[in-house]
Amino acid sequence: MTIKTDFGAEALTLPHPYLLFLGDVKHKGYAKTAFGLCDWAGEKCVGEYICEGGEITTGLPRMAPTEAAAKGAKSVIVGVANSGGIIPSTWVASLVEGLEAGLDIVSGMHVRLGDIPELAETARRLGRQLVDVRTPPANIPIGNGQKRSGKRLLTVGTDCALGKKYTAIALSRAFAARGVQVDFRATGQTGIMIAGGGMPMDAIVSDFEAGAAELLSPDAAPDHWDVIEGQGAILHPAYAAVSLGLLHGSQPDIFVVCHEPGRENVIGMPGFKLPEIEEIVELTLKLGRRTNPAIRCGGFSFNTSEMGEVEAAEFMTKEGERLGLPVADPMRGGEALERLVDSCLQ
Repeated sequence: MTIKTDFGAEALTLPHPYLLFLGDVKHKGYAKTAFGLCDWAGEKCVGEYICEGGEITTGLPRMAPTEAAAKGAKSVIVGVANSGGIIPSTWVASLVEGLEAGLDIVSGMHVRLGDIPELAETARRLGRQLVDVRTPPANIPIGNGQKRSGKRLLTVGTDCALGKKYTAIALSRAFAARGVQVDFRATGQTGIMIAGGGMPMDAIVSDFEAGAAELLSPDAAPDHWDVIEGQGAILHPAYAAVSLGLLHGSQPDIFVVCHEPGRENVIGMPGFKLPEIEEIVELTLKLGRRTNPAIRCGGFSFNTSEMGEVEAAEFMTKEGERLGLPVADPMRGGEALERLVDSCLQ
């Protein structure tokens, strides 16, 4: 299967079913690629594969590469999105084991699989594929800031790994269920794996971020929506650049702020407190008006996975009253999500 994006770049083949590799991560947020595939493309996943010391599970059956291959798996997906996008030396033997079991390796990390000698040599010897998803197309222009036809929604957040992708997918599906013409526009490794195409925004030189976002969401019919997966956070100490370029280039008419209640610090950066939701709204409006003066906030998406159903419903209702806009959890859906969709489409 060869997939083409709207901007003419040819995506790499992704052989599936997948065995999801979680390495030895101990924080759920760093395994967001595995969880994203499990939640949104579960029919393509046969199991999970974990190194010694790993503490996170997707809930899929745990299995070695040989067992996964026997069950029809075609590739090992590196299901981790860690700081810096690196593949530690402690993972290499496990990935080599996957190649030796007859599986290809698919990765969305910044480091290229072929730059790791053991993987390159094993893949060459066995005739296996090393597939790097985080590869942007060539000749991306700089942004021009010109207004494009069609409508756009961008998910933004108070931090990384708290639901921007899930929210974008859930909203695009909810729009489609109402008969709205809509496309989900993936901007990160997991979203690209789910959608089959997109733009790896955090692998693009910063001067071209806005241009890449413009390519990702081109001119469209007046009633067509592009729902664009956000990246990073506008106040993130390390990743704010990609968030700002995506905001300016997307020119969103609507944005939805994603947040995880109870998270106190920026993930992986304990010295930095999480910003207030209201601060993100204010800053996104101020900066977003540079390329779309009509930008507005459609509401909020909360990751309430650590709460019970009743507690989550009560909390989101109170926060919606406090913030003055609908609050929903895309994984819980229901009337709260429908109110959020109403607010975005009004």
